[in-house]
Amino acid sequence: MGAYGQLIAHFAVLSLLAVGGVPTVIPEMHRHAVDVAGWLSDTEFTNLFAIAQGAPGPNMTIVTLIGWHVTGLGGALVATAAFCVPCCVLTYFVFQLWNRWRDRPWRVAVQAGLSAVTIGIVAAGALVIAIAADTNLARFAITLATAALAWWTRLNPLWALGAAGVIGALGFA
Repeated sequence: MGAYGQLIAHFAVLSLLAVGGVPTVIPEMHRHAVDVAGWLSDTEFTNLFAIAQGAPGPNMTIVTLIGWHVTGLGGALVATAAFCVPCCVLTYFVFQLWNRWRDRPWRVAVQAGLSAVTIGIVAAGALVIAIAADTNLARFAITLATAALAWWTRLNPLWALGAAGVIGALGFA
């Protein structure tokens, strides 16, 4: 299977597993792109993730950036379409059924359970990114400080991202 086929196969499957959005599949995206396909190094994946999170627009921009890295513009378009189309089609049909059962008590329980699962999967994704990014003590300290800032204050995390960028640009991390 060529690069385009690999992008389609991987991102189409991930799109169907992304309950709660892209952050829920970041660990698998990282595993495949870095360890299995060898498209990216840990550092490259982390950098693309940071660009995708810092850029305006949807958080699925990392999919487009990975596709771009693999085969250029064609890869960006193929990866983006492979990630968007399957989940959009599935969502349409599931919503039709889900709406039909809106008054059922079990529906509330399923939604509550999916919320808890999504929170756990997003936390796993954050851990994968932190492990890939924290290659030295300074970077680990920045990650801890950012997490503490996000947890205990109402300050926008982009301030921490900006401070980390300045620290990195000055060569301290």
